[in-house]
Amino acid sequence: MIVLIINAIIMDIIAMSQKEINRYGVIRKLLNGEINGSQAAEILRLSTRQTRRLKSKVKKEGAKGIVHGNRGKTGNRKIPKQEEERIISLLHKRYSDFKPGFAAEKLKENHGIKRDPKTIRQIMINEDLWKPKKPKDTEYHAWRQRKPCFGEMQQFDGSYEHWFEDRGSECCLLASIDDATGIVTHAKFDLHEGVVPVFTFWQEYLLKNGKPYSIYVDRFSTYKMCQKVAIENPDTLTQFQRAMRELGIEVITAHSSQAKGRIERLFKTFQDRLIKEFRLKGISTIPEANKCLKRVFLPKFNARFSVEPRSKANLHKELNLKERVSLDSVLSRQHKRVIRNDFTFSFKNRWYQLTQDQPVTVCKADSLTVEERLNGAIQFRLRGKYLNAKPLPERPCKMANKLPWVLAKKTPHIPAPDHPWRHFQFSHKSN
Repeated sequence: MIVLIINAIIMDIIAMSQKEINRYGVIRKLLNGEINGSQAAEILRLSTRQTRRLKSKVKKEGAKGIVHGNRGKTGNRKIPKQEEERIISLLHKRYSDFKPGFAAEKLKENHGIKRDPKTIRQIMINEDLWKPKKPKDTEYHAWRQRKPCFGEMQQFDGSYEHWFEDRGSECCLLASIDDATGIVTHAKFDLHEGVVPVFTFWQEYLLKNGKPYSIYVDRFSTYKMCQKVAIENPDTLTQFQRAMRELGIEVITAHSSQAKGRIERLFKTFQDRLIKEFRLKGISTIPEANKCLKRVFLPKFNARFSVEPRSKANLHKELNLKERVSLDSVLSRQHKRVIRNDFTFSFKNRWYQLTQDQPVTVCKADSLTVEERLNGAIQFRLRGKYLNAKPLPERPCKMANKLPWVLAKKTPHIPAPDHPWRHFQFSHKSN
């Protein structure tokens, strides 16, 4: 008999929240006549109609009348067990290291399963595939408003990562993102973040989009010289700074990674999504990755994550004919060399001899510019003209005889009266 009474007491135990307990207390006072309906409604912050309904349910069912009728029952929107098992199987098999949002996208895209990312997140938490992260106490950084116009500022950087996991070696992703719209204006994979890959990147960008008003970069050696001599002499420029100055594009240097947070966050997103996208597609080489990036990934990414700018103006400036013609020259490695007395000069342990026919007058001790083009060609420029030179098999010996002071500029042939000096191509130093 005692056991049955205890069991009956246990069966009557009701799980109630503190809010429900407080409500029950107020309704009991209403039933006992200690307060009226208007006072109870005001205390509970309910309408008098809702208060009357609660009073009726408590009078009939007791404390159970306060508890919602669906408590403990299966929700109407619960995922069918068979579908949930399929989702769990796919998550373990193919998307075990995906974030919930990306996993939800792939389940919809590849398997036709349309479920809210929060639902997928909860399933992943239950399956120990995802651990909720506690918010970190971050250092304070003042908010900077986006630029108003498309093309006003491009944030540019490179990210080294094992983009193909164990299917390939580490490589670098170069990318630029528009500050106003969040559109990834250009991106490509290359072996490193040196001068040649960066110049190749910007050559493709300029021919496609035109010149942006400014470029925001970090203090990497390709973009800024940080040595003491460069700090003391602001005219000491890197190849990148020199090229952008010739094109009339402002280069802004960030002093922290947080300052160019848009491109930093972009790389975090790419490192999460692109690596897994390449895994699903079996991509393991740079050409394949660039093809997928251009044709598949970036169009979808920009369509989803870009925003409307505050102004409809586009500050990209189209290259004029002169800039297009000289672009190969501007985007080249440039070095200064001094012409010796025998009209020779050296470059990368190789000697070159200037020929007699030149488009401009060449003097001894002139400083010419050597251009290393992106296609591997080497050009020699002096006062805006390209000189004619031929490589020498070995270092030239010092000449004892007298040499001309200049190589005269080649001019079109004009018939003239015979003159004893007309047949000389060099002008000699007077004694």
